[in-house]
Order: sequence, then C-alpha cells, then structure tokens
Amino acid sequence: MALDDTKHSATEARLASMVVPDVGCTSEARQEALARLRSMGLPHRRDEYWKFTRPDTLVQPEPPQAALFDDGEAPVFDSFDRLKIVFVDGLFAPELSDDLTLEGVVIDRLEDVCCSTEHWAEDFYGTLEAAGQVPVDRPLAALNTAYAGDGVTIRVTGRPSKPINLIYTHEATASDVFLHHVVRVEEGACATILENGPAAARFNNCMEVDVADGGTLHVVRAQGRDHERRAVTNLFARLGRESVFKCFTLTANGVLTRNECVVTLTGDDAVAHVAGAAMGDGDFHQDDTVFITHDAERCESRQVFKKVLSNGAVGVFQGKILVKAGAQKTDGYQISQSMLLDGDSEFLVKPELEIYADDVACSHGSTSGAIDEDALYYLRARGLPKDIATDLLTLAFVAEAVEEIEDDALREEINGQLATWLDWRKG
Repeated sequence: MALDDTKHSATEARLASMVVPDVGCTSEARQEALARLRSMGLPHRRDEYWKFTRPDTLVQPEPPQAALFDDGEAPVFDSFDRLKIVFVDGLFAPELSDDLTLEGVVIDRLEDVCCSTEHWAEDFYGTLEAAGQVPVDRPLAALNTAYAGDGVTIRVTGRPSKPINLIYTHEATASDVFLHHVVRVEEGACATILENGPAAARFNNCMEVDVADGGTLHVVRAQGRDHERRAVTNLFARLGRESVFKCFTLTANGVLTRNECVVTLTGDDAVAHVAGAAMGDGDFHQDDTVFITHDAERCESRQVFKKVLSNGAVGVFQGKILVKAGAQKTDGYQISQSMLLDGDSEFLVKPELEIYADDVACSHGSTSGAIDEDALYYLRARGLPKDIATDLLTLAFVAEAVEEIEDDALREEINGQLATWLDWRKG
C-alpha cells in the first residue's frame, strides 16, 4: 500500500541528508532495511502503536539540542569488575575501552566483521529486526539497521567471568547516534550484558539477540540521567529450547524515551522476562512497548513494569502476549503499574492478549494510583518524616520490577540508583 503524502514527505526529508555506511558484508541487509523503511514510512502519531507518544523529535531531520549533564557522581556499574566497551557520541573509543579479549566470548567491532573470513554475524545482521516487523511495523528499527555506523558483535561460547559493559557517553550537544549490536549465545553458554550512559542528544540503539538451546543471557540497562536527551531503543530476541533471556531497564530522567522489546520463544521450555522501572519528574515522557510471541510448548514469559511519575510526567506501557496455535502449556504474565505523585501526571496503557492455543495460563493487569495514604500515615506515625516515608513507599512500589534482576549485586546497584534519583528529586 502506498504511503500517504505526509509520511512519505517526512520519511524522505529525514533520509535526504543521511548516507548508508559502506560496510561490504552488511550492505545487502542495509539496503533491504532501507526498502522496508520506505515502504512503511517513519512513525506518525496516527499510527496505532504511536498514539501515546509523539515521534516528531525522533524523526525530524535535525536532532534537538541536549545540554550536557554532570551530576558529579560515579557512573552506574563503576564499582563492578567488567569488560568496558565505550562509545563517545556513537563512535567506539579504544583508548577508554578495555581490551576486547575475555574467556568464553568473542567480541568484534561491527565494521571489522567484513575483514574476517566467514564471520558468523555476516548473515545475521538485520535478520531479527526484519522478522520483528511482523505483525507490527517498527520503522525506527529499520532506520537503525540501514544507517547504524558502529556497534559490536558478541558471540558467547562459554561462561565469561565478568559482565560486558556497553558504555555510551555524550560530549556533543547535537549528536545524532545510531548503534547496532548483534549478540549470539551458543548452546549452554551464559553471559551478562550491561548498558549505561546518555549516549547522545538523540539516540537510536538496536540490539539483536539469538539465544541457542540451553543458553542464558541477562541484560541490565540504566539509561542516562541527562534530562534533555531523547532515545529510542529496539531489542529483538529469539530463544531456543530451554534457553533463558532476562532484561531489565531503569529509566530516570530524559525528556523522551521509547524502549521497544520484541521477543520470540521458538524452542520448547524457554523463559523470557522483560522488566523495567521508570522515574520521571516534570518534562518526562517514557514509553515501554513490548511484544512477546510464544511459538513453542511449555514456555514462560513475564512482563513487569513500574513507573513513578510526578509534576506532569507521562508514562506509557504497551504490552502484548501472542500465543500461537500449538504453543500449549504457555505461562504468560504481564503487569504494568504506575504511582502518580500528583494530579498532573499521566499513565497511558494498552495491555493485550492474543491466544490461539487452548491449554495456557495467561494474565495481564494494570493499575494506576496515588501513594497509599494509609501506609504513609502508618510510617509517619512511627516517627518518619514525610519525604523519607514517601521514598520508602516508592522503593517498595518498584521492588517487583527490580526483583527481576537475578544478580544480587546488580539488583542492589539499581536500588541505589533509584534512591539517588529520589534524593535528586528533593533538590
């Protein structure tokens, strides 16, 4: 179907000044992504999955300015022993990064893939993104596949002794960054990937994850606290038999953030957990859009999202569980909740179930409300000041999402970041 004039004009205006990187072995995938993008057009507010989030500043030709932010605190995950891979305004910074050698894992820069003979990622780049365009168009992911200038490929063959940390720093107030990462977890292998940092004034990040039979991957993300940043992330995961994929995202600050996660369970007895906590104050719009497809038997999925909003902040959750015919014994769970600390904030939600199997246990729920006044009174009656009591109840509210982080130390780190945000909010 031909695009309407508005979408066509907006798409061509965005692409006019952009150049597809000349990376030989991914050129075909990039051209196919560009064709997909031109066919579907960049997102518009009239699109079903964008009706709660205005995509204007994500698709306009020039990125909005974003002032640099320095809170004087140590970066998240700084106390952990991890392999650091640093990008500055979207470019790999070898002088700030560790040596990319670690037992049980092979890491290459995306641009180096074509310098290798029969690199595993040559035929993989863009495949999960392309598959994830059905049944819902995800044009900003196609834009990323076509134009991403840097990124890494990560092949996990064993059990690395420490996490791999992708760090995104921001030095230019008008940086417009595309990064694309490709991850393959081999049979029986296990790894943890950490992501943090503001990255850019406008950031488009895509990660494609393939977890083979019996493999395990944990992803923990802490999105930068730069207030004026805008970001869209796209995570596509495909799970094999008895594999495990767990992802948690913390979003604190940022004028506009859209996190999309598309997971397909293709092997029996696979497990996928996707969770997030968002803390927003004032000019803050945060959108989690999740689509999980069960296409095998006895699989488990969980979606757990909590948002704390104040001073007119807006939170969005769109989550779907699709159970295909034959995916018997599916266990699907979805919960999205918000705590509104004033009458000006909003929580916009669209939970969905679509089930074509008859032996399943699937549920979804969503609630939105103010802080529990009875609990607040109880704590204050025992001598706690109102602000401390409010913080305790806030941390208790988001605890179910944070508990999805399996590693105790990482979970404590995220709780510490939440407490820091609450302190910052108080002045």
